[in-house]
Amino acid sequence: MKVGIIGLPQTGKKTLFQILTGNEIIDPAKAFKPVPGTADILDSRFNILKDMYQPKKDVRARIDLVLLPKMEAETIAKGGIFRDIADMDAICHVIRSFEDDAIYHEEGSVDALRDFQMVNSELIMHDQIFVEKRIERLEAMVKKIKDEEQQKELVLMNRLKEHLELELPLRLLGLSPDEAKIIRSYPFITLKKLVIAVNVSEDDLGNESLLAGFKESCDRLAIEVMLVSAKVEAEIAMLDSEEEKVEFLEDLGITATTLETLTRLCLKSLNLICFFTVGEDEVRQWLVRENSKAPVAAGVIHSDLQRGFIRAEVFKYDELIDLGSEAELKKNGSFYVEGKDYIVKDGDILNIRFSV
Repeated sequence: MKVGIIGLPQTGKKTLFQILTGNEIIDPAKAFKPVPGTADILDSRFNILKDMYQPKKDVRARIDLVLLPKMEAETIAKGGIFRDIADMDAICHVIRSFEDDAIYHEEGSVDALRDFQMVNSELIMHDQIFVEKRIERLEAMVKKIKDEEQQKELVLMNRLKEHLELELPLRLLGLSPDEAKIIRSYPFITLKKLVIAVNVSEDDLGNESLLAGFKESCDRLAIEVMLVSAKVEAEIAMLDSEEEKVEFLEDLGITATTLETLTRLCLKSLNLICFFTVGEDEVRQWLVRENSKAPVAAGVIHSDLQRGFIRAEVFKYDELIDLGSEAELKKNGSFYVEGKDYIVKDGDILNIRFSV
């Protein structure tokens, strides 16, 4: 599961990628190729569980991120950037909203909403061009041979074309399972979930009016949006201890780093949730598809646990924090035993019982 990071030149996307993954990009040639990396899932719940259990070992879940080439006239004209994006499972679009005379903007001025709409139009146009070419080919084939499957696809493609001509992404179009299957192998970009990270100055981190300027468009297009300051995050990353980081955030009036919010939104875009296993030996964070049943979550830990699943002992992170210990959870009746049909929730703490 990969999240591709895209954006116009000089938006700060490379800085965010480097902070998230720890990958330092020095080679200029890599600017024209996708750069893979992995990032820890930043989750304050994990830190609290680690402090509570003091385990011998702790392991965060990780997510695959790919820094894609900058979206400029040359890469758009060649089309390679769209093939790179199509290979991703979700997209994070970094948009510049900070002013800095030392950093040029290819449009000559900083206008975050304009840049958002421009890139969004390019993504829609890519899908529209593909659909139009596919319709031409299908019409030619249907004239030669009356094939029911091709006729069915032609009807669907015309429906997609009408939708895209309204400048709407395909993720808004309710597709049946059969329709989704027909286009599964096609390189549609606007079917993918999209997260917008508006890169702002430190002073604008809490600027609700700036965020509101995006909310209407993003809500209408099923896009997640947030403010992030790459400059502030870089300063936080340079601090040596967690205590210093917490103090820095408190001084800014921030309860969590914006990178934590960003990774959470990336998980949401991939339809993933977090669950935990805890104990004196290890505290570990895991990822599983939303609406997965307990045996599937057990299989994320180890295939034997899914194969021999008996039951899941479950307690809730929030209830653990409220009551303070597993012993208090049991006294309070907040320690649950669930079977194979239990749907795992974000923040669940699981202990799998199994036999193989």
